[in-house]
Amino acid sequence: MRHLLHAVLAVFLLAPAAVPAQDRLVVRPRLVEDRKAVFATVESVREAEARARIGGTLRRVAVREGDAVEAGQVIAEVEDPKLALQVAAIDARLDALAAQRRQAVLELERTRQLRATGAATQARLDEAQTALDVVEAQAAATRAERAVIEAQRREGEVLAPQAGRVLRVRGVAGAVILPGETVAAIATDRYVLRLRLPERHARFLRPGDPVEVGARGLAERPEAALGRGEIRLVYPELQDGQVVADAEVEGLGDFFVGERVRVTIAADRRPAIVVPEEFVVRGAGVDLVRLASGALVPVQRGPAREFEEGVPGVEILSGLRAGDVLVRP
Repeated sequence: MRHLLHAVLAVFLLAPAAVPAQDRLVVRPRLVEDRKAVFATVESVREAEARARIGGTLRRVAVREGDAVEAGQVIAEVEDPKLALQVAAIDARLDALAAQRRQAVLELERTRQLRATGAATQARLDEAQTALDVVEAQAAATRAERAVIEAQRREGEVLAPQAGRVLRVRGVAGAVILPGETVAAIATDRYVLRLRLPERHARFLRPGDPVEVGARGLAERPEAALGRGEIRLVYPELQDGQVVADAEVEGLGDFFVGERVRVTIAADRRPAIVVPEEFVVRGAGVDLVRLASGALVPVQRGPAREFEEGVPGVEILSGLRAGDVLVRP
């Protein structure tokens, strides 16, 4: 009996101790993202063009590249010398019609006096009244014609169609310009980061995907990253074998349009085995994990990944499979 008791005690002491549940991990594949660093450019969502409404000569250009403008602001003036001549000719006609009207008024008053004394007929009085009405109608038509010319002269003001920043000015004072020709290109106040990636990444880009934006090259502190943004639009058309996407990021208002910024995105999604860093033992030239059976298994370490929020992990490229039970060493 004593020998049997000693044998049972020896087996109990040599058996591995029970491992708490929090120190065990069942290996399960999970979806991971392969991050890729690319360069994106700052672009305006829309670009508006300020066009000349009449042809003529650029009398002055009031803006230059980089200036901020408001909607409706005068950015240039186009002058047509022929319009000034037309206005002068119309003014001369108005002066002549004013003289004719004065003469018609005098003739009408004289005819009315003669009619009152019976020295003139009613037909003559009607003719004098008609002559005055014709002169006044001609003067009204001439004034309307002059208003049209003045409106054309006011159309020589080139207005900013929207608020934003001037990207390009196409014209200098003294240059001849045609109706509808662009005087300045204006970028609207809303800017995005435009990404261009090889078409193999098109199936991984989705609106709403987060992006990590690095520091701009022209910043005072190059080490200060912008933070995170979000992909808002993936264009359905490939351009030169590339997929184009727009990401919205705060703080792009003072960037140069066309400025390049480093952006990190999810370029691939695939299943992988990720375990907490503390479950991996670094050996001499090899990494090991301990299974629940007590065996030490060599594994190939991959890139560092987050196992859970706040828990550092590591991807295992080989040596483990789904269902293996690990024990914290």
